[in-house]
Amino acid sequence: MDQTLPADSTQTGVENLVAGLNQQDDVDGILVQLPLPEGMDEFSVVSAIDPSKDADGLHPCNLGNLVLDRAGVAPATPRGILTMLDHYDIPTWEALVVVVRRSFLVGRPLAIMLGLKGRDATVVLGHSRTRDLAALTSEADIPVAAVGRPLMFGPEHVKPGVTVIDVGINCTDGGVVGDVDFGAVCEIAGAITPVPGGGGADGRRQPAGEHRGGRRTAPGAPSLTERTATLQ
Repeated sequence: MDQTLPADSTQTGVENLVAGLNQQDDVDGILVQLPLPEGMDEFSVVSAIDPSKDADGLHPCNLGNLVLDRAGVAPATPRGILTMLDHYDIPTWEALVVVVRRSFLVGRPLAIMLGLKGRDATVVLGHSRTRDLAALTSEADIPVAAVGRPLMFGPEHVKPGVTVIDVGINCTDGGVVGDVDFGAVCEIAGAITPVPGGGGADGRRQPAGEHRGGRRTAPGAPSLTERTATLQ
């Protein structure tokens, strides 16, 4: 069921629509496509979703369960990324993972999920204030780019043989591209996600799965390119 609203919809109108969907017995899950138009309070809209119908796992109750390592709905894009890593048998235990961006949609939940017992990654969150970002990401075993800036990450950001996860979805005059310069980085990486078709929008299309400790129950996997393999 696709509910498309005009760009000039009001905050109240969007939240009323969510409230109505909460009451519909034939609606099992609700996913608000983010980002919302400028000026709209995304947190308020997401918080209006019934936590049991929160397909994206971004309601404060579900994020709280994630932080506390309790069963609940896990955020969709991070869940898709972990499903993909499992599918290609790419270990996270003892791996250094650098996640670049601290948003509540991808960066922070992914960092929490990777650091849980059973995943056992060592996780560093990079961001716009990080000193010498390339020096940081080039030490990572699994760098994750989730900035939303076209082709920002080049060969200088990775070391040979690593698994590169590109979550960026950027519309340019030349088409849809990721945050990673795929053509240049794939010559160095051991595995890399393509855009489109990898860990960004496809990750959010993963079926809803529960967060249970270090691993998640979530069928299916988006793509990875292996040497270079493309993770899809």
